[in-house]
Amino acid sequence: MDEVVKIVNDIKAGNIKPIYFLMGEEPYYIDKLSEYIEENVLSDDEKGFNQTVVYGRDVTIEDVVGTAKRYPMMAERQVVIVKEAQDLTKTIDRLEAYAENPMPSTVLVFCYKYKTLDKRKKVTKNIAKTGLIYESKKLYENQVGDWIKRVLSGKKYNIDPKASAMLVEFLGTDLSKINNELEKLQIILPKGSTITPKDIEENIGFSKDFNVFELRKAIGERNQLKAYTIAENFANNPKDNPMVVTTSLVFGFFVQLLKYHGLKDKNPKNVATVLGVNPFFLKEYDVAVRNYPMRKVSQIVAALREIDVKSKGVGANALSNADLLKEMLYHIFN
Repeated sequence: MDEVVKIVNDIKAGNIKPIYFLMGEEPYYIDKLSEYIEENVLSDDEKGFNQTVVYGRDVTIEDVVGTAKRYPMMAERQVVIVKEAQDLTKTIDRLEAYAENPMPSTVLVFCYKYKTLDKRKKVTKNIAKTGLIYESKKLYENQVGDWIKRVLSGKKYNIDPKASAMLVEFLGTDLSKINNELEKLQIILPKGSTITPKDIEENIGFSKDFNVFELRKAIGERNQLKAYTIAENFANNPKDNPMVVTTSLVFGFFVQLLKYHGLKDKNPKNVATVLGVNPFFLKEYDVAVRNYPMRKVSQIVAALREIDVKSKGVGANALSNADLLKEMLYHIFN
């Protein structure tokens, strides 16, 4: 995020590169940077003749280079944006000659999603020398909560740690999806608000009471009544709570407990780092570690592996989601 801010600030200051090669597994920042360039490098009057947006599937590298070599009309520069540029992967090396000597009056932007250039190739070295290469890396799950907090803080909002965890739990690490949901909440809630689990439930559709996050908490506390109640809700709403996802997240929880048991340094900061969790939730892990000795955790992990296989339809054609959930909780609590 800091690198993105620097790129934007450089553009604002007039330090504009002739080539921006935006690549990587996380498309969110690739889209944000290309949108910023598209909206801000040229004035509205200049865009009509001097801004071109094409898609990788519809053009060749030769087409792109030919457009980039044109001179701007009644403007200092032109902007050429190649969206979905990963469709040009097989021929991207043909950009090598242009990248070595790009048109100084052209801003050429490549949105190269889900892939990266080979750093050993000359085309990559040429782009890095004359332009800018930005790699947008996927965030780890334990980093997304801080990202949500920073994004909201910049827009004068706060978020409850549990609400943040719910978003990550259900949307994973897809920043574009998370940002879309956050933008919905910002339309509804006034600036200065703190987003709560209730806001998530009422406006996004995730139940604050019946979700995997609450199921894991109930399991950690050995609260069988609550765990079975949530499991029953899951069984009645299989589309919203796929068994494969439930098993995977509960399995991950016990793998974390296994790591916790094996730690020599149980300082909270170290535990949070190793487990990859928000320190806010460490108390729940402390409770679970006390309730499940290492030997029991190992047995549960083994049982969950078998249930995961069954949830994918292997050797369990007659078992419903409800039966699989009951079997999972039986192995955990007995």
